[in-house]
Amino acid sequence: MNYIGSKYKLSTFIASTVHQTVGEDLSDKVFCDLFAGTGIVGRTFKPEAKTIIANDLEYYSYILNKNYIENHKELNAQQYIDQLNQLEGRAGFIFSNYCKGSGSNRQYFSDDNGKKIDAIRAQIETWHQSNTIDDSMYYFLLASLLESADKVANTASVYGAFLKNLKKTAQKSLELQPANFEITQNAHKVYNQDSNTLIKNIEGDILYLDPPYNARQYGANYHMLNTIAKYDTFVPAGKTGLRSYNRSTYCKKGEVAASFENLIKEAKFDYIFLSYNNEGLMSAEEIKRILKKYGKYDLSTTAYQRFKADKTENRNHKATVTKEYLHILEK
Repeated sequence: MNYIGSKYKLSTFIASTVHQTVGEDLSDKVFCDLFAGTGIVGRTFKPEAKTIIANDLEYYSYILNKNYIENHKELNAQQYIDQLNQLEGRAGFIFSNYCKGSGSNRQYFSDDNGKKIDAIRAQIETWHQSNTIDDSMYYFLLASLLESADKVANTASVYGAFLKNLKKTAQKSLELQPANFEITQNAHKVYNQDSNTLIKNIEGDILYLDPPYNARQYGANYHMLNTIAKYDTFVPAGKTGLRSYNRSTYCKKGEVAASFENLIKEAKFDYIFLSYNNEGLMSAEEIKRILKKYGKYDLSTTAYQRFKADKTENRNHKATVTKEYLHILEK
């Protein structure tokens, strides 16, 4: 997924810095990805670490990580993928509220794809409720649906708004593709909690932090994915059909530093790595000042191409490259 703050392009840099700091062999280490997003960093370390703990407050992220991180044994899923792809579309909640043909005046998906999402999502739930599939298969199929739906969404990468006309990728017919995960010997654990709450109840060796950097609220930018994941009933608000969403203190200038320091204070991990960039609400100096209170501090940096979901000429940020800071604390 083309995801705000994704560490896909930075995963090699993060992994090499962790290895240089902690050592090459992580086979006896518990690695925690506390703001997991799509789970890229946890997935990078899953084959290496003894245990991965992944967490995110957003439910769509929880679904993705329940599949990519917690699922670790082989599944015989192809029969279910095939059956779901053969389903006829049906007019459900997605079509009725987020497709133009329903009269909703919203166009996040083509009419056919909206109906296909409804049909697939309802069938996955029916199978799960009837115990036809277990939790592992349930999260695998849901993750597959989220990613496949995202590929045909009629948006400029995020769901803050839909496009007026169907773009080429949105005109393609949705086809469910399997969200294949890494097979490992060890079990892993995924949570759907506020990070500052969860940190009090977990412990381990390596804590990786990738909190929101700015005022963008992920619950608003990815509300459609939460709606598909939860498949609940509510009254969509406004032109864009927003649902109620979590507002992170890490997206609030007046609250971020206090929340961050509280998290560091409570963390029962030997090594802490914080990804942050030079456009964030907290300055590098402020982060350094906080971290140095709790142990030995170091810093690693790299430049990379910034995320853009719109046309370059319309952007407020004209820079195409931003600097990523990986702050290191040995507690």
